[in-house]
Amino acid sequence: MDIIVTLIVGLIVGVIAKFLMPGRDPGGLIITSLLGIAGAFVGDFAARGLGMTGPVGWIGSILGAMLILFVFRLVKKS
Repeated sequence: MDIIVTLIVGLIVGVIAKFLMPGRDPGGLIITSLLGIAGAFVGDFAARGLGMTGPVGWIGSILGAMLILFVFRLVKKS
């Protein structure tokens, strides 16, 4: 059940991360959603590793998605 919740959160987090990081993205909505899902997994893993849950997991997921989106932009640009 945790994986399904993380997938749904990832879709939402991808949209939030794209909103917080304005600019032209090399991918569309699908790529952004996938990056959000990856960010949610990264943020969830980091938050659980630090013993945090609740809203901190959301914040960690958003930061993870923003980090992955930033790296994706760097890689795609070159």
